[in-house]
Amino acid sequence: MPKEVLNQDEFVKISENASECRVVKVEKEGVAKVKARTPRYLYTIKIPLNELDEFLKKLKCQNIKFIE
Repeated sequence: MPKEVLNQDEFVKISENASECRVVKVEKEGVAKVKARTPRYLYTIKIPLNELDEFLKKLKCQNIKFIE
């Protein structure tokens, strides 16, 4: 089961250990789901589309993929 994180700073810290991060834009809801795959869990967070670019610059994930 994936774990949802509500704090952006906590997710950035988790992304340091992630092997990859996936970004899925959900236009109907006006959010993007960012998923970080770590060796143990899959962490997710929902970010408003207008804050997405700033948030992606903060991420320390080595491999970021955009899924449509």
